Amino acid sequence: MGVDVGTTTTKAIVFSVEGEAKGIGNKGYDIISPKPSWAEQDPKKIFGAVLAAVCDAIEKAGVSSQEIAAVGFSAAMHSLLAVDGKGEALTNAIIWADNRSIEQAQQLKKDNTGQELYQRSGTPIHPMSPLTKLMWLREHEPEMLNKAAKLISIKEYIFYQLFERYVVDYSMASVTGLFNLRQLNWDAKALATAGIRREQLSELVPTTHILRGMKSEYAAAMGLNADTPIVIGASDGVLANLGVGAIKPHQVAVTVGTSGAIRSLVDAPLTDPQGRTFCYPLTEKYWAIGGASNNGGIVLRWFRDRFSDREIEQAKLEGLDPYEVMIREASQVSAGAEGLICLPFLSGERAPYWDANARGVFFGIGQHHTRSHFIRAVLEGIVFSMYNIYAALRELAGETESILVSGGFARSELWRQMMADVFEQEVLLPEVYEASSFGAAILAMYAVGAIKELTEVEDMIHITQRHQPDASLCKTYGDLFPIYKRLYANLVEEFSAIADYQRRSAESQD
Repeated sequence: MGVDVGTTTTKAIVFSVEGEAKGIGNKGYDIISPKPSWAEQDPKKIFGAVLAAVCDAIEKAGVSSQEIAAVGFSAAMHSLLAVDGKGEALTNAIIWADNRSIEQAQQLKKDNTGQELYQRSGTPIHPMSPLTKLMWLREHEPEMLNKAAKLISIKEYIFYQLFERYVVDYSMASVTGLFNLRQLNWDAKALATAGIRREQLSELVPTTHILRGMKSEYAAAMGLNADTPIVIGASDGVLANLGVGAIKPHQVAVTVGTSGAIRSLVDAPLTDPQGRTFCYPLTEKYWAIGGASNNGGIVLRWFRDRFSDREIEQAKLEGLDPYEVMIREASQVSAGAEGLICLPFLSGERAPYWDANARGVFFGIGQHHTRSHFIRAVLEGIVFSMYNIYAALRELAGETESILVSGGFARSELWRQMMADVFEQEVLLPEVYEASSFGAAILAMYAVGAIKELTEVEDMIHITQRHQPDASLCKTYGDLFPIYKRLYANLVEEFSAIADYQRRSAESQD
């Protein structure tokens, strides 16, 4: 079984040893925004979702607890919460989308400290990072930070509930900004910068580490034996590469769900002199390099919620998902949306800019533009932002041979073809959509000896769709992408000014 603790949903999937999905369970939860730019989640609700999703998957698979050979875990990156000596949460989980520590990130970027910490940790300096979150807590809630027994991720919280042990895998530790890539240990300089003690962090273990002996009440709630091997697993990003079979050099995995990411695996730590990309371990033999975007499906959801009442009503009439109607509308508009360009930075932006001040823009609006043009521009803007990361990755690691896609966006044929045309590369759709869950299951198979090498995942991957780039559309997007890049470059100062205004405005309303 693979369990993926995502940003808005936990998904649990039971797989056969041949990689066939047998049963899927999922349970959603909300993002809490107590203040503008804050993003938190209730750890108890997420733990409850894990219990429910696992139980649901086992029931739907129609298997007994004895038949589950192992469970592997995946989790969203960059979350942070404080717990007391009894394991009770002192805070909500502050998640990757939280931008409250923007000033601390900017402070680190002003001198060489930020670049040095990035080179040591592989985590770019940005408010997503637990490092800058801890700096914010040190300034604003020092008493709470001092009395916190542990400072952990949501994944560590889940494992503590199950086993009463604070353990963290190298992969999840590496996304904190506090972990030294080359020493595979907590970094003394990063801890000093964050103002925390080593004993406030969890025990470090490899991603293949196995735990047994769950609390009996939680094992029963999930429909598992208490002795079932639980493989600690890794972060959702590196496991998504494994889950789509992008494990060899020059293979690229693109995942677009709520957010988005592009990654490639290399055999040793590799950081970017310009600080544009991340580097996180999967195992001692595989390291993921790439970049993440804050602005994937969350931008399309924003447009749906604010402006797509007509499409929502039409979807109800036809018995469809509103996104299907929106994408159908977008398909009626020619590539390039007749000169309408979207910078989709509604949540700031991570790679390659790492700019929390970035804001969303529609550029080139004319009287001929309709709502369908805006939907198309949103889709294209998301693809442009992914291509921007891809260009940096290609510069660092060389040319790519294949692109494998996963995530909610991968269900859209229009989006997949759009990506092929923007990237000028063949795009492949594996049969498994939920790549992080599958990757977690594959890593669990490897940990318990069900497979000998991770490369065996290639025998389990079936490509269901192939999209070849259209030369004429490649030219259209090739003409527009430089404008997209120049728009960001020309607006950097204005983004900072409007972000500052928005913060002051929010503070005055408080």
